[in-house]
Amino acid sequence: MRDWSFIRRLAWRDSRKNRGRLVLFMSSIILGIAALVAINSFNYNLQRDIDEQAASLLGADLVVSGNRPVSEALDSILATLPGEEASKLELFSMAYFPQIEHSQFIRLQGLVGNFPFYGQLKTAPADARKQLTEGNYALVDRGFMEQFQVKTGDSIRLGSQDFLIAGELLNDFASANVAAGFAPPVYISQENMEATGLITAGSLVNYNYYYKLPKDYDIAQWVDSQEEEFRNESLRLQTVQGQKENLSDAFSGLNSFLNLVALVSLLLGCIGVASSVLIYVKTKIPSIAVLRCLGMKGSDIFWVYLLQIRTIGGIGVILGVILGTVVQLALPQLFQDFLPLEVTTEISWKAIAEGAVIGMVITMLFALVPLLPIRRISPLRILRASFEDDVQARDWVQWGVFGAIGLSLLAFLWYLTRDFVSGLMFTLGLAFSFLLLFAVARLIIWGVKRFFPRQWSFVFRQGLANLFRPNNQTVTLLVSIGLGTAILTTLFIVQGLLLSNVQEMDAGNQPNVILYGIEKEQMAGLEQLTAEFEMPIVQQVPIVTMRMTGWQGKTKAEWLEDTTRQAERWAFNREIRVTFRDTLDGFEEVLDGIFPRPRASSGDSIYVSLEEGFAESMHVKVGDELSFNVQGMPLTTYVGSIRKVDFTKMRTRFFIIFPEKVLENAPQFQVLVTKSPNPETTSAYRTAVVRKFANVSVVDLSSILDALSDILKKISYVIQFMAIFSILTGFLVLISSLLLSKLQRIKESVLLRTLGASSKQLLKITATEYALLGSLAAATGIIIALVSSWLLATFQLELTYYAPWSAIGIIFVLVVALIVIIGLLNNREVLRKSPLEVLRRES
Repeated sequence: MRDWSFIRRLAWRDSRKNRGRLVLFMSSIILGIAALVAINSFNYNLQRDIDEQAASLLGADLVVSGNRPVSEALDSILATLPGEEASKLELFSMAYFPQIEHSQFIRLQGLVGNFPFYGQLKTAPADARKQLTEGNYALVDRGFMEQFQVKTGDSIRLGSQDFLIAGELLNDFASANVAAGFAPPVYISQENMEATGLITAGSLVNYNYYYKLPKDYDIAQWVDSQEEEFRNESLRLQTVQGQKENLSDAFSGLNSFLNLVALVSLLLGCIGVASSVLIYVKTKIPSIAVLRCLGMKGSDIFWVYLLQIRTIGGIGVILGVILGTVVQLALPQLFQDFLPLEVTTEISWKAIAEGAVIGMVITMLFALVPLLPIRRISPLRILRASFEDDVQARDWVQWGVFGAIGLSLLAFLWYLTRDFVSGLMFTLGLAFSFLLLFAVARLIIWGVKRFFPRQWSFVFRQGLANLFRPNNQTVTLLVSIGLGTAILTTLFIVQGLLLSNVQEMDAGNQPNVILYGIEKEQMAGLEQLTAEFEMPIVQQVPIVTMRMTGWQGKTKAEWLEDTTRQAERWAFNREIRVTFRDTLDGFEEVLDGIFPRPRASSGDSIYVSLEEGFAESMHVKVGDELSFNVQGMPLTTYVGSIRKVDFTKMRTRFFIIFPEKVLENAPQFQVLVTKSPNPETTSAYRTAVVRKFANVSVVDLSSILDALSDILKKISYVIQFMAIFSILTGFLVLISSLLLSKLQRIKESVLLRTLGASSKQLLKITATEYALLGSLAAATGIIIALVSSWLLATFQLELTYYAPWSAIGIIFVLVVALIVIIGLLNNREVLRKSPLEVLRRES
């Protein structure tokens, strides 16, 4: 029977000398557990806040929204709903502030009713909202007012109407945070919207209808029965439950990224545990052999060291849980610019329990891999100089541990993703990555041994030989630091590609100002005004709005009833904006058909050109029939050509182009595209346009690009912050692995010094070994990063790929330098003290 009391005492006594080393290598698991607990706590708090704040974010029990008013038939259906009703019109337009002589592109919103029903439209002063119904008053975004020193009581001109600013708007409802960067919100009453003159044929208006329903009303059943009819009219129904699901879906990508960071950090920590335990066990082989000679069973010795690892591992898990709980307090601040709700910070006991259980299980499984061979160590090891493993039969228990590691990772990923297939793919991907890095490391070791340069200098040969000697760090460093470097470099390259693609959109002669909502008779005056500012007219485009009524010989109603329909709803339900011309604009390419398709006479067939993506969504080809309603006038056309369009250029782009001499007399509005040389000219030009043509909207694309660039920079900062978990864990693995192999390297250095090697030679040997290790690890990681970033940029993000070689070179040098510095610090005692003193201290 096993004497557990003796095993515990022996484990305690044996650990006294090496306790610091055990704490060091277990520190690599702390960051992994910390990342897991922090991220899961944040995710659980976020989900709880979504559930609690969904109603106040939506502002109502039911929202009906679209780019046109509800029809009489749908209005009669909505009239049957019990409860309270409100509505909001929203459009992008221009505002002019006479006090500061400044114009601004804004998001104008006209309210009627007691919206929001849940939550509060916060203003300063608090009662400013009431004034909207008392006359020509407006609420203006606080950030804009502070930026341009506009005060409550100043005036704002919206279209042809002047309003007094009743107060500052402190929050906004159901609007994108991104738009706030270049189009601050302005609220007025809906009854004053008509007086502004901004709602014309070319206005891009969004209509929102809000309903507060009794608590016992089954809104889900009503939506299920009516949704199809509303969708057929291009109207969207949204409920509080749908808002919860949409928010959860919107943050699913964020959750996946955070979970991946936690997983990588945890796995790197586990690799550090496995490699460190392996080295620790090898340093204990003489002691184990002595215990075996004294009659102690191999299984009992195994329990001695397992108890040590389990105890220190438990302490590491507890510290990781504490650190993760502290870190999760900072995550809501980190993501506050990207979240439409306030995330509270509460201790998540569920996340803590998950982190503790998963941490202990994963840590012990990885530690068992190097611990299990202890059972097979022979007493004869005390007489052997070789550190090669004993030749034994295959250990099926060890293979069982490998299987348990794979199954536990699969179960862990399945739990995180809530999808077995995704968990399986993640597990296989991780296994492939680790096996690839391991194979590269083994190949390097084999290559160095096979093609060892025996004619080179002694210092270089000695450093190179350390790559395959006992206790070498080649595999450990290539896997841990290689993977960490790969993650950091991949994130760095992708963020650089995103930022550069945004910046290139405003490069060179790209137009940066677009004017829309122009009436036909206003174009001559705008051309003259643009010429006065010495700005070129890049494009002058007429736009006609219409709706599709049928295609391929069937009406839209018939297609909606056809279960074999392949056309996508977004394509045929939308209000289509088309133009007419007989030339390509230089950023288009005809893929099929003829453009333009000439007409023999005015009564001949009309051939239109479709963008390739739109044609695929409609499932039509050259020669197919398309029917339209052009603002009350039916029109039958045929597909004459299909075009490829470059949407990355700052030009107007159209899914459908009509030939000339067809739509010239149809109700239309104009768009003018120009190029401003600097922000000052843009501001002056925009103000002049608004003064003379109040209905025309001027979009400054440079401000939009600046806002997008700022957002991308913030996202990059968040990604880098989260990647630090993985990178620091990888470096901890490096530090712990190098320090735990200190004894072996010191003995070799002492032997070399005893044989006459100088301190300078020892430094060169150590520097050579760790420079080679660092170079191989960093190079392998960078190669993986180049491949993975190219795949992401080309196939996922569809970005123009390039590699920032200077930055990559800096990353390479930093990784190598860190490894060399740590390696040299390991040998400082050999250089400062006598060989005998060092041996006595380390024995």
